[in-house]
Amino acid sequence: MTYNAHIGYTPDEHYVTYLREQLTDTVRLTVGYDVPDDAHALVAGRPTREQLAASDGLRLLLIPWAGLPPPTRALLPDFPNVAVHNLHHNAAATAEMAITLLMACARQIIPAHNRFIEGDWTLRYDKRYKTVVLSGKTAVVLGYGEIGRRIGAVCNALGMNIIGVRRSESGNPNEVAVARLHEVLPRASVLFIVVPGTQDATALIGPDEFALLPDGAILVNVGRAATVDEAALYNALASRKLHAAGMDVWYSYPTKDPASYSNHRPSEQPFWELPNVVMSPHRGGALYNPDIEYARMDGMARAINAAANGEAVPHPVDVERGY
Repeated sequence: MTYNAHIGYTPDEHYVTYLREQLTDTVRLTVGYDVPDDAHALVAGRPTREQLAASDGLRLLLIPWAGLPPPTRALLPDFPNVAVHNLHHNAAATAEMAITLLMACARQIIPAHNRFIEGDWTLRYDKRYKTVVLSGKTAVVLGYGEIGRRIGAVCNALGMNIIGVRRSESGNPNEVAVARLHEVLPRASVLFIVVPGTQDATALIGPDEFALLPDGAILVNVGRAATVDEAALYNALASRKLHAAGMDVWYSYPTKDPASYSNHRPSEQPFWELPNVVMSPHRGGALYNPDIEYARMDGMARAINAAANGEAVPHPVDVERGY
């Protein structure tokens, strides 16, 4: 039996060619906006209702990244026969971004660079710009999945202690359920945010949680901005409760109009005026990097081949929970 998989957008042709080479002989792959009426699997992050309804035999929606966009989640209850899965192909790249932000924060790299390119050495002698030595400190990783474990492994290699925070208890003494978050925050010299943008994670870190953190802690967010209360984060940085924060995810994004790409502030709070913030425009997944795009195709192939062979498809999404 032929298994019909369809990509509902148009990747570059060389990536499609590569994907076809990874698929089993029983899979027929098509590409484009219009979904064939015999499709069994649809690859799309934000499919339209028309795409989801095009084939009565559609049983798999494969989102080509991690997460579940709210518009897609809103459509899916009308398609109860469609299982949803996603890809974690960029876990390594996102973890690397988190570590990059951590290092830049700990060593005040941005203000040092900005002064030093002008020939100004005073930061070397300015006691106000203290650096943080990470060895021996504790990192709390909120969201201890594929990305979080990679972050933890690197921090452990740096001599740090790791506490992973998960949805539920795992039996590992170095991992706790999110219900115990307040117990571990006072130990967090570094707090990594790696959780998805679900409703129960909105404003999970607010004024009360910042009060529990040790003075001089570092926050790094590569998950979703909404997990951290916007005003509370700004106040914690401006008051120097936090040593620094590194952020790759934001509260406001440009529109699809390219003109907005070069003229759009990412928050209502003026984070860009603070010297203890490292700001990155959501580049953690290394979008458009060929290595990442080939990894995306590898992930698609594993999922589609598993579905075609009647095997368990990796990375299922709980639509009700949103992740």
